Amino acid sequence: MGTRSYKPYTSSTRQLVISDFSEITKSKPEKSLVEHVHRKKGRNNRGVITSRRRGGGHKQMYRLIDFKRNKLNVPAKVVAIEYDPNRNARIALVEYEDGEKRYILHPKGLNVGATIIAGEAVGFEVGNAMPLGTIPLGTMVHNVELVVGKGGQIVRAAGSGAQVAAKEGEYVTLKLPSTEVRMVRKECYATIGQVGNAEHSNQSLSKAGRNRWRGRRPKVRGSVMNPVDHPHGGGEGCAPIGRSGPVTPWGKPTLGYKTRKRNKLSNALIVRRRRKSSKRGKGGRNA
Repeated sequence: MGTRSYKPYTSSTRQLVISDFSEITKSKPEKSLVEHVHRKKGRNNRGVITSRRRGGGHKQMYRLIDFKRNKLNVPAKVVAIEYDPNRNARIALVEYEDGEKRYILHPKGLNVGATIIAGEAVGFEVGNAMPLGTIPLGTMVHNVELVVGKGGQIVRAAGSGAQVAAKEGEYVTLKLPSTEVRMVRKECYATIGQVGNAEHSNQSLSKAGRNRWRGRRPKVRGSVMNPVDHPHGGGEGCAPIGRSGPVTPWGKPTLGYKTRKRNKLSNALIVRRRRKSSKRGKGGRNA
């Protein structure tokens, strides 16, 4: 897997860098593992826009991914590696010995024909799933559960991986890709290895139309709107914000304003907070 860059033969290929899809072995998805999902287009149940700049885009069928890995002690063979339009990671189609097929996130280094298994007493090969308490220190894992039996909730993006840093009592300490260090119960399942398609972050869309294919509509600066539409709007020409700092269209502070909900149980398990964003304090009248 890697990326492919183009020479600027046309304006649409200037600075274009996309995936070469060399790891893909099957073009069409498994029919029994796809379903139609209503495209909300940023609207709620009343049709009112609640998430701006969403809509359009190419049609997509949702692939049912096995985040729980709850088929224990049954070996499965990797049949194919496929593209998933709903995520930046690749997915692997696996077939169990009893004939059942499932999709899993494709880990880096897992090839077609390999055998994987989930359980408490299995090997430490890439793609195997097991409780965190049985995984050796220093191992990279992904698709990590936060609640026992709920399925993987974190470390699922392309190229991401968490490191098992320590074990103490009923908890295992993980160092997450965001540099946050947090504790997770040792009974929670995780998959060995790092998520594949790590070169996804090196891609360049090169044109606005490629964003429209993904269902992302244009973003307009608040400073060029009218005062009725945005607090930054109005004035003759380029006007300053006119208040202490940039705000959202609804008057809430932005660029550094903390929006994380206070979950005492979750916060108590965080050993070290994630690194601070470098975007704080930027924006000015373009926010």
